[in-house]
Order: sequence, then structure tokens, then C-alpha cells
Amino acid sequence: MALACWVLSMARTSTSSSRCSVHGKFERLFCNQQVSSPTPLLNRLLQIPNSQIKTTLDSDDTSQFSWDSHSLLTTLRSSSPEKAQLVLEWRLEKLLKENETCIDQYSSLITLCGKIRNVSLAMRVFTLMESRGIKPDSSVFDSLISACLCSGDVVTALSLFEIMMGSKDYKPTSETYDIFVSGFSSLGNADAMQKWYLAKKAAGFSANVQSYESLVFGCVKLRDFDGADGYFKEMMSLGFMPSMAVIENVLEGLCRCRNVVKVKEFLKFLLDGGWKISLHMAEKPVQLFCELGKADEIEELLVTLMKTDQSPEVLQRVHCGIIRMYAMLDRLDDVEYSVGRMGKEGFAFKFTDDVEKVICSYFRCKAYDRLDLFLDHIKDSYQLTRSAYDFLIAGYRRAGLSEKLDRVINDMKLAGIL
Repeated sequence: MALACWVLSMARTSTSSSRCSVHGKFERLFCNQQVSSPTPLLNRLLQIPNSQIKTTLDSDDTSQFSWDSHSLLTTLRSSSPEKAQLVLEWRLEKLLKENETCIDQYSSLITLCGKIRNVSLAMRVFTLMESRGIKPDSSVFDSLISACLCSGDVVTALSLFEIMMGSKDYKPTSETYDIFVSGFSSLGNADAMQKWYLAKKAAGFSANVQSYESLVFGCVKLRDFDGADGYFKEMMSLGFMPSMAVIENVLEGLCRCRNVVKVKEFLKFLLDGGWKISLHMAEKPVQLFCELGKADEIEELLVTLMKTDQSPEVLQRVHCGIIRMYAMLDRLDDVEYSVGRMGKEGFAFKFTDDVEKVICSYFRCKAYDRLDLFLDHIKDSYQLTRSAYDFLIAGYRRAGLSEKLDRVINDMKLAGIL
């Protein structure tokens, strides 16, 4: 119990200014999780009043609620921090009622407290765990440090590390150092990030994929693209298989520095190695090639991706990127060829912005009859949005084409938009 009091004392004496100065900057690593589709339980928790949260959890089949589901709690917190706290309080009460002695359960709960940025609740879990005679280990301290960093409380996180250094039972682990590398990477503090990475190696721990994920991300965030490239090469030289996060960040860095040659080389390296390109990854070079008007490069990318059996979502995005680029260049022949090719491959427009750029290109070229043919061609595969109709109305009005304007307005009425 004395240890818990010591930890709590440190948390109270941490200055509020240190928390505020970095609040929210650790979100990417510790708090931002990809949000999954709402579950029936989550929908109920969002709808009921706070007073019914715990009773609902008691009566519900909570086996569907994954206590490792960071995204679920993050979603709940974004709508109601109070409800997110009540859910974790209910979980803590359940652990205590069942006399749970598994330390991993408490460690996971402390981590979840970090996901909702509630250090005080994390400290409470720690205190109650120790009061039950459960001695903390390194993983518990790691979870507590993570919770502090997620909330921006760097002072307490560093103080916890000092406690670990002076202990015999919960010395810092490789994961402990990785947490700090990740934290300062997200904060954008390159000096601290690199010092913690060097401290990890000085402590006798080897670098791992997680270390490199943080280092590459931190360098890209600071636009230190040479640094990101250096860490990637170091990682590969040590025989590590890069994670998708590393790959995405390296590609993003190359695209942000607008190095077309290196982007093409890196994509070739990935595809030759059998990597599957994610939608997020595909969007980066597509955007770059479109902005630079690199028609040959983006056409070559499409051919290569089709040969390497990439996902339909990726291929669709590249098809649309090509059409968007040609539309921005007012190359209507290429636009129409690309639209036809996309349709033959079984793809259709997905985003209204792409369609609107094509519409605007037709108006700039005063190709009104060809615009009619384009709209007729896509009508069975794409439903025009209100904003697309607005572009048509504005364009036909400027051109003084009242008959076409009347037809668009009638189409809007039939579509239920007017």
C-alpha cells in the first residue's frame, strides 16, 4: 500500500502546466485507434442516461464487450467521457467483487484508463490492486506510464520510470523504453525520441519493429525524411520485417518530399516483395502524381497494381485518381477513355469530388453534349449528389442553356433532392 501512496503523491504534485502543454499530442500513438462499427451494446450505452450504465452492463451479455477494444472505449469517450469512465469503474468493481488476482486484468484496465485519458482512475486501479495484496510488476508500471503519457502527464510518467529504475521487482523493460520513444515521437520531440531510443540500447535492449515504427513516424512528422529513410534502412539491415505502419510512413515521407523517382522505386520494392498495398498507401502516390500531372507514372501504377492482384478498393481509387487528373488537365478524350476502362473493369465512381471535377472540366471546355453523354453513361452506377447537381445548375445557367437547366431541376425532383 505504501507504494501506491507514493505513486499517488507524485501524480498530485505533477504540475498542471506540464499536462496542458502536451495535452492531446500523444493521441496518435496511445489514444487514436481506428473506430470499429458500433456494436449493439455500444449503441445502448450511448442512448441511456449515465445512471443506467452500470445496471445495463450488469444485465447485458457483456461477453460481446471486448476489454481490449480500445476503439470501442474511444468511441464512447468521444461522445461522453463520463460514460466511458463509468464503464471502466464498473469493470473495476467487477474485478474486486470477483476477487480477481490476475495482474494482467488490472494492467489491461489501467491501459484502458489511458485510452480515455483518465489518469486518476488509472491510479485508483493501481491503489486498489495493491490493497488486495497484488504486487505490481513491470507491465503494470508500463501501463501506468502509458496512461500518463496518453493524458499528457509527462512529469508523472518520468517519475514512474525513476521508481522502476530504483526497484528490484519491476525494472524497466524493453517495452518501457518503447513507450517513451513512442510518446516523444508523437509529441514531435526528435531529441527526446532519439535519446530514449539510445537509452534503450544502452540498457542492453535490442531495437525492435515497434521502436522503428515510432522513429520513422517521428521523423516523417518533423519532415526529416532523410532520418526516416535512415531508420528504415537500418531496420532492414538488421533483418527486421517492416510493419505496415513503417511502410506507410516511409511512403508518406517520400510523397511529402515529392520525390517521384524514389516513390516509384519504393513502390517497386514493395510490389516485387509481394506486399499488398492498402487504400491509404495507394492514395499517397495517386495524389502526388495528380498534383504533378504525371500521367505516365499514374498509368504505369495502375498497370502494375492490376498485375500484382491488389484489392478492388485500391484499384478503384487509382482508376478514379487517373480520371480526376485528366479532368483537372481538361483532357476530355483521356477522361472518357478512362471512365470507359474503369467501367469495363467493374468499377464505378465512389466519391462525388471525382465526379464534380469531371463535370467542371466539361463546362470549362464548353463540351455540353459530351457532358450529357457522360452523365448518361454513369447514371446506372452512380447517384449524383446535391453538390454535383449544384455544379450542373451553375454551369448551365452561366452557359445560358435553359433547356438543359430545366432537365437537371426535373431530375433533382425525381431523385427526391428538390
